[in-house]
Amino acid sequence: MTDPDLTTGRTWRLHHGDREIAELTVTGADMPWTHAEVEALHGFEEFRPLFAEQERAVDDEDWEQADACYTQIRSALTMTFPDGSPVAEFMLHIHDDGTAGWRWRDEPFDAVNP
Repeated sequence: MTDPDLTTGRTWRLHHGDREIAELTVTGADMPWTHAEVEALHGFEEFRPLFAEQERAVDDEDWEQADACYTQIRSALTMTFPDGSPVAEFMLHIHDDGTAGWRWRDEPFDAVNP
């Protein structure tokens, strides 16, 4: 497993295609979750409603809709570690208050429990 730098202040990056759309600056970790402040960049606004819908679905315990949002997020976006290497799998929540929380693995989640 990759040993990413979870040090406070390190920046992970969110991408849509070859464009960086957000910087996620680590504020702490409560394993398995990493927490960060989000700096939205050009292109992020397109995805803000999807993250809001995901958050609403989780709050409402509508797991089917939350899973559908997760699938859309993972189909459209990729994430990189602070060193620039790709994160194979992640479950990302970006909140309206400009914070984020995510879980990650360096192999797809499905590969863990086939």
